[in-house]
Amino acid sequence: MAGSKEIRTKIKSVQNTRKITKAMEMVAASKMRRAQERMRMARPYGEKIRNVAAHISHANPEYRHPFLVERDSVKRVGIIVVTADKGLCGGLNTNVLRLALGKIREWEAAGEEIEACALGNKGLGFLQRLGVNVVSQVTGLGDRPNMEKLIGALKVMLDGYTTDRFDRLLIFYTRFINTMKQEPVMEQLLPLSAEHITVSGQGADATPVGTWDYLYEPDAAVVLDQVLTRYVEALIYQGVAENMASEQSARMVAMKAASDNAGTVIDELTLVYNKSRQASITKELSEIVAGAAAV
Repeated sequence: MAGSKEIRTKIKSVQNTRKITKAMEMVAASKMRRAQERMRMARPYGEKIRNVAAHISHANPEYRHPFLVERDSVKRVGIIVVTADKGLCGGLNTNVLRLALGKIREWEAAGEEIEACALGNKGLGFLQRLGVNVVSQVTGLGDRPNMEKLIGALKVMLDGYTTDRFDRLLIFYTRFINTMKQEPVMEQLLPLSAEHITVSGQGADATPVGTWDYLYEPDAAVVLDQVLTRYVEALIYQGVAENMASEQSARMVAMKAASDNAGTVIDELTLVYNKSRQASITKELSEIVAGAAAV
């Protein structure tokens, strides 16, 4: 059994650790509320522009924007991986990176080339270790999503799709469900999918229900280029906001679990310390009694 001094040292060390994890839990809880508010504010705009862009994909057949045209074959893939800059948030980063790794292995097995954009330090390190071609990156995002920081890296990916460097653009991020649950997801950004509008019929006979018609000023090319670029940027911004809300929630839960575990360890060590002290006192008493009997 360890000596009393060693046990006291361990107890003190665990108590100091619990103070840190408790403070981090409180900080994460405070940041989580603000992150959730920003995420919820971004959702309505993201859903609306997604719906508008989906309707646009069925309108104005005389002009087809490059973002709306399906490629005949997919030989190259562009991916945007959104992760946190820091750890200590449970399996948040691990889960989304595991999803990305599985898809990357599938594409490599099919002979498809991959170009990546990393938003977050954890994703950047993972992609570099994996040997993926990282063409743009943004780290140090902080606690608030900022489009000014993202716009440069995103333009590289949009230009890559427009210039046929790759045939699809997808995003990996963690969607916020609730405080206890966050879900890693993969979404296709380009070419634009019409999965967000209701259609009647199946296959080639499928037609959108309530399709909208548009009048473009000055012309369809200029308007669609701006609208669809904003569409992609809005979806990526929403993905970053969702990931930040998920990060703070996961960190709060992880730090609470760490604090609870530290409390359990302290109780166990205290019990061991009391037993050790009791054994030491009993031994001393036995020696005193034995000495007195010998006298």
